Amino acid sequence: MSTLLGETLAEPEADSLRVICEKLEIINLQLAERKAARRRTLHWLLIALCAVIAAVFAALHVLRSPYLGWDYSDPETAVAGTLLHGFEWLFVRLAPVVLIGAVIGIFLTRKRG
Repeated sequence: MSTLLGETLAEPEADSLRVICEKLEIINLQLAERKAARRRTLHWLLIALCAVIAAVFAALHVLRSPYLGWDYSDPETAVAGTLLHGFEWLFVRLAPVVLIGAVIGIFLTRKRG
């Protein structure tokens, strides 16, 4: 019937294909923007982590382990001193590894171009 009237059927198919392509392009742009936003967020979180680690290291250096001079005959003081020492011990051993990982992450998530 369409052939007798001189109409072509290819145009509606091309229009629908064009519409699908435009929708896919919009979705692709949205995904790219979301990926860039996640990268920026991660980048700034890693910078903040480095700043926190540096601040805690500075605080530990300034305080110079005050719990070492405490009287541990009181159980509450003994528990507090043990907890502070445990935190300091773990932090000094784990923070450099985390700091190196964060610096590498900052380098990998930097804006290129």
